[in-house]
Amino acid sequence: MATLSARRPRSRGRTVANVVGVAVSVVMIFPVYWMLLTAVKPGSEILTYTPRFWTWHPSGSNFVRAVRSPHFLDALGNSVLVAFGTMLIALVLALLAAVAIARFRFYGRRAFVFVVLVVQMVPLSALIIPIYLLLNSIDAVNSLGGVVLTYLAFVLPFTIWTLRGFVAGVPAELEEAAMVDGCTRFQAFRKIVLPLVFPGLLATSIYALIQSWNEFIMAYVLLSDQNKETLPVWLVSFVTARGIDYGALMAGATMMALPVVVFFAIIQRHVASGLTAGAVKG
Repeated sequence: MATLSARRPRSRGRTVANVVGVAVSVVMIFPVYWMLLTAVKPGSEILTYTPRFWTWHPSGSNFVRAVRSPHFLDALGNSVLVAFGTMLIALVLALLAAVAIARFRFYGRRAFVFVVLVVQMVPLSALIIPIYLLLNSIDAVNSLGGVVLTYLAFVLPFTIWTLRGFVAGVPAELEEAAMVDGCTRFQAFRKIVLPLVFPGLLATSIYALIQSWNEFIMAYVLLSDQNKETLPVWLVSFVTARGIDYGALMAGATMMALPVVVFFAIIQRHVASGLTAGAVKG
């Protein structure tokens, strides 16, 4: 009897935890569901006083309007260039900085780590004016290169801090053993450390891509030419003085989210396999 009475509170607690987890998941998923639903709703069902949580007449006209809107292809190409360019540059620079912090002892190392943390705490809105003035002084305003430099300013601190943990998690003795066997330091890094840190690179690339792909404020401030605007700025074109085209806006947001979702789905498999391979090699 004592065992049964002890199990009942545990089962009740587990049930309550499951219910709370499901409720939180529904709350988090509902905005995405509403975006997808609005994207396929006909116009007559979008602007109704009574919300409709399902549609029996799905339509693709919202997607057609979004794709045919001006500068869509330009915005798509600009977002791909800026987001993936920022991600690749951030990964290279962050990996080099992470190796330097985790493997070498030099003057100012702790101060550098402290600065990385402090920069991460500064809100982006506080940096808009200084960054604009700095880019304006080098004629980098209204250029995709200036946007990439701006994104690096707030993507690099987190990527450096994250990769530092992955590099520090690889025992230095593995590199030393490889160098005893005849490898140079670079060969030991390429053959030993890099394969084990590869899952961290993939996980960090997801963060860098999402931050660069979805950022709106800096791109809106720095880019004044419509041919250079990114997808988040392009979405604002559906908000006009005559009203808001909610259907096309949600369709555009859905198409904007798809590349990141696909990239995350592909990378997730490689992250899992990379973690397993790293555990076996260790």
